[in-house]
Amino acid sequence: MLRLFVAIAIPAALRPRLSLLQGGVPGARWTNPADFHLTLRFIGEVDTLEAEEIDEALHALAAPGFSLALDGVGQFGTKRAASTLWAGVAAEPALQFLHAKVDRALVAAGQPPDDRAYAPHVTLARLRQAPAERVERWLLEHAPFRAEPFPVDAFHLYQSHVGREGAVYEILESYPLAPPNG
Repeated sequence: MLRLFVAIAIPAALRPRLSLLQGGVPGARWTNPADFHLTLRFIGEVDTLEAEEIDEALHALAAPGFSLALDGVGQFGTKRAASTLWAGVAAEPALQFLHAKVDRALVAAGQPPDDRAYAPHVTLARLRQAPAERVERWLLEHAPFRAEPFPVDAFHLYQSHVGREGAVYEILESYPLAPPNG
């Protein structure tokens, strides 16, 4: 079985800026900067035949490229028990459009629809029993985070390899986007 998801890669030039946000929270398992990405759609466990159908559906998808900017930080979980720290994404209609097209393509390929609201973000850390006051301090210290926009000219099908040290992500296939306004 393959554990798959669809995402946008974070450019290598932006990864050092994001890695500067990592630190200061006990109980955090910080994401390896090489694994930074922006998930468009989590798929989960599929067999090889399903993976081929997914690949075909994503290759048939047509959407324009666009620019994207990371903006702010946040957390998932509760105030007392945060589970994830992340960098946010500035509102971008083209990202929402791409997310919707990916979801429709995956449903057409036989995958169940994703009923959760789309909350684009780049995961910086997963937390285990992190002190709430340290998480709150981290959120306040890094709230002003903003990064220059970067071009999004492709998205990717990733495989997640889960091990003792956390997940390692491998790009299986890339899907180019049309030139913006092209």
